[in-house]
Amino acid sequence: MTSTRKTFALSFIAAALFTLSPAFSQAQAQTPASRAEPQVAGLIIKFRDGSRTPVAAKAALQGFRAMSEARGHRVAFDRESAFGHRVIRLAQRVPASALAQLARDIQLSDPSIESVELDHVMQPSFTPNDPGWADQWDMSDPTGGINAPKAWDIGTGFGVRVAVLDTGVLSHADIAANLLPGYDFITDSTRAGDGGGRDANAGDPGDNVTAEQCGVDKPAKNSSWHGTHVAGTIAALGNNALGVTGVAPKAKIVPVRVLGKCGGTTSDIADGIVWAAGGSVAGVPANANPAQILNLSLGGEAACASITQSAVNYAYNKGVLVVVAAGNDNQDVSKQTPANCKHVMAVAATNKVGARSSYSNYGDMVDIAAPGGDATYGNVLSLSNTGMSGPLADGYSWLRGTSMAAPHVAGVAALMAAVNSTVLPTDMAYLMRSTARAFPGSCTGCGAGIVDAEQAIIAARGLRLEKEPNGTLAQAQYLNVFPARVRGTLQPADPQNVDIYSINLAASTTLQTTLTIDPPSLLDIYPFNATMELLDASGKLVKAAAIVNGKTEVNYFNATGKTMAVYLRVKSTSSSFTITDRGYEVQLRKLTYAY
Repeated sequence: MTSTRKTFALSFIAAALFTLSPAFSQAQAQTPASRAEPQVAGLIIKFRDGSRTPVAAKAALQGFRAMSEARGHRVAFDRESAFGHRVIRLAQRVPASALAQLARDIQLSDPSIESVELDHVMQPSFTPNDPGWADQWDMSDPTGGINAPKAWDIGTGFGVRVAVLDTGVLSHADIAANLLPGYDFITDSTRAGDGGGRDANAGDPGDNVTAEQCGVDKPAKNSSWHGTHVAGTIAALGNNALGVTGVAPKAKIVPVRVLGKCGGTTSDIADGIVWAAGGSVAGVPANANPAQILNLSLGGEAACASITQSAVNYAYNKGVLVVVAAGNDNQDVSKQTPANCKHVMAVAATNKVGARSSYSNYGDMVDIAAPGGDATYGNVLSLSNTGMSGPLADGYSWLRGTSMAAPHVAGVAALMAAVNSTVLPTDMAYLMRSTARAFPGSCTGCGAGIVDAEQAIIAARGLRLEKEPNGTLAQAQYLNVFPARVRGTLQPADPQNVDIYSINLAASTTLQTTLTIDPPSLLDIYPFNATMELLDASGKLVKAAAIVNGKTEVNYFNATGKTMAVYLRVKSTSSSFTITDRGYEVQLRKLTYAY
């Protein structure tokens, strides 16, 4: 895009489209339920039939201790289970991924062992006891909600940082524990409304204006507390018997104040994006808490400015997902910046019946939709303040707009990042789109569907990227989380370029796999095809690929009566080289019934 020297004010989304309510209904509190991050207490060893002797068990356990202690893990034998399995207890908490590799190593080291499984720590299904939970249709309503409660049984966003570029965030009691230090990037003291320019106070002093202060015929407005509302949707504290809960109630918020009275400038917002992503901004201290996800519930009608695109590119190249509200003008999103910039995830708004909110922008540049509310079916409840100008007491309010939709997506991204730190911004966007729920109502131009928190976090947890070398059985990449998605690349017409993945398949379990090939690039002039083969532990072909509904599939039922190691081999079957490698994705599921 052509750069412009003229700076224009960006009016924040939903400035004229929200309704305030003096109080939210005090719903009956739900039964409290404790919630911990996923844990593994140890391993469960099953010996092969006839091998479970005291001598075999002792030798296996000694080998297990030796391998564990070599990795710095202290272990202690706990007990023998009702079915003769040996249960190993760890003396300290160990990441599940490390234990999964240890389980594989110990199983391969001893032929008397049939399987080694993780001894998972289960938790009660998480239902918040926040009194406003009953009013949060956007989180759980089966028609218009994002299916958050089921996602919380997997993760709650622990350890992930989300930057909220907005009007600032107040230290509301329902989010204060999740707030990290931020920064105020507003350079104009009049717009800032706090007596100065840029400073380290990212709180919200209020954005109230008098009539015509923001332009001819512009009405007077009370303070919106917009940034606090947005931050609450992302990460309000959950299950604390107060107010509401956010989509990712254990994520942290980095407040970045870029909007003040009458909005905010493109240049200030661009600096805020760079700083939030961990970049340097002249005259501003370094950000000690770079964010993995940025939420921009703001916009203006213009082309994407070069300074904005450069800032977004910086964040994108740093591995940061930029989530942007599509805008509230009931027009094509291509006219709305920064939603029309490259490398952002533009979010449209839907209502409680799963249809497009009448105000929401739409179009081919919209990636996905999320609850934004409307006047007919109800707005979105989150944090606010009772002050009409400056802040007074903590409060709650129902607002509507794509500003409210975007933080639902940012929150889901935080859930995804927490369960798999290797997920890139492109992966997050792709997985949210591919797992989105179909629209129950009419929503043309609203992207892939309504974001589904449960399916997105499941997909993120199982995402694996191909690791080279993996072309032989000995080098096979081990997969231990299911359902899984593996993304890799192949060089066409190279029979030596194969990718092999290993899986432990329990008895009476079906392995179901599907292979899809990425669309060809403009440089690809020859057709490309790839197939899959399933091999046993010796490398013998067990089953070859078949085309089912236009996709390559291999499905295999383990009828051996015992756990078996299987290998999935992906290889090119194209006859001509293309200029570039071709990408593919394999989806794998384990089903406990015969195929």
